Amino acid sequence: MGDAPVTDLSNEPIIDGEEIARGITEWIELESPSHDSAAVNRMADRVAADCAAVGLSVERIAGEDGWGDLVIARAAGETAASDDVAPGILVLGHIDTVHEIGTKDGDNKLRRDGDKLYGPGTYDMKAGTFLGLYAYRHLAKMGRQPNLPITFMFIPEEEVGSPYTRKYIEAAAAKAKYVLVGEPARDGGKVVVARKGVARFVMTATGRPAHSGARHPDGRSAIKEIARQILTIEEMTDYDRGVTFNVGLIQGGTGVNVVPRQCTIEIDMRVLTAEDGAKFSEKILALQTHDADVTLDISGGMNRPPYGLNEGGAALFETAREASLEHGLDLQYTAITGGGCDGNFTGAMGIPTLDSMGADGDGAHTLHEHILVSSLAPRAKTWIKLYERLS
Repeated sequence: MGDAPVTDLSNEPIIDGEEIARGITEWIELESPSHDSAAVNRMADRVAADCAAVGLSVERIAGEDGWGDLVIARAAGETAASDDVAPGILVLGHIDTVHEIGTKDGDNKLRRDGDKLYGPGTYDMKAGTFLGLYAYRHLAKMGRQPNLPITFMFIPEEEVGSPYTRKYIEAAAAKAKYVLVGEPARDGGKVVVARKGVARFVMTATGRPAHSGARHPDGRSAIKEIARQILTIEEMTDYDRGVTFNVGLIQGGTGVNVVPRQCTIEIDMRVLTAEDGAKFSEKILALQTHDADVTLDISGGMNRPPYGLNEGGAALFETAREASLEHGLDLQYTAITGGGCDGNFTGAMGIPTLDSMGADGDGAHTLHEHILVSSLAPRAKTWIKLYERLS
């Protein structure tokens, strides 16, 4: 991660935003799409080495079901089983991205254009993951220590819902006093203190194939059935209630001259409350066919619970805002966001969670994804001050 610039020992840390940008660039060079476990593990190798270089003890848990490895880093001597360690700070960041290998040399070339640093995973969220670790390293360079023990978790499959690491995240959160999440800043630099819950469903219709010309009446179209179901599902969206549905993927049929036997869709649902999560999940799972000769198979449910701003979360935000104001960053929070992340798990457990502490920028999951280099130093200072002030 390179050497930090010369730093005084006053209360105000001197931070080099350009140095941070160089470190983030090195991480972006290691492309790590979620479904490519070998690529994610190359990124995990780098992260583990960077953690060890700042004196953290590193635990690596082999990925399950074909996913990459989970990297956990703690202060030397601390372990997950340490009963004498006080509840501390859990720092969450993911190292996987949605972009395929080659994006950094192609559709979103890794490049600098003025204040903007472009590349796959810059904004979501290698910059924020790097910032949390950089802040810890900076304190170590200054000969200072956080008030509380810190656990870093580098998640390998957050972009697909953290299917196997959720249990590790929740176990760590149960022992934590605070959770800081390096997801990207929103709406011009705001942090997040509440998120909608997320559900995913897969629906498959199975009909009866037939020749579309000679035997059309004998067929029962799975695509026709799914088309009707899509309209039913999308019409459940209620913006006033904060409930949305999106049928984002569809696959079906074998040929244009064949009445399609099968069609599958994948459904995304977002809700503001756990009650609506349960209610609308039940509605989706209870959907019936329009054509009695077609069958439906529906699976899925909530994979990220919603969470709101509680008293502990509000106090954590105020501490962060007071700290940021000292170096000219007027930290604000967005009321709620529809995007899900690992902070959903910890926030829903009632653990004070401050989310979206990563870099400012734009274009998550797009081919114009970038961060603003000017945002790095101010946000790093906030991380550092939180490490020292939370108690």
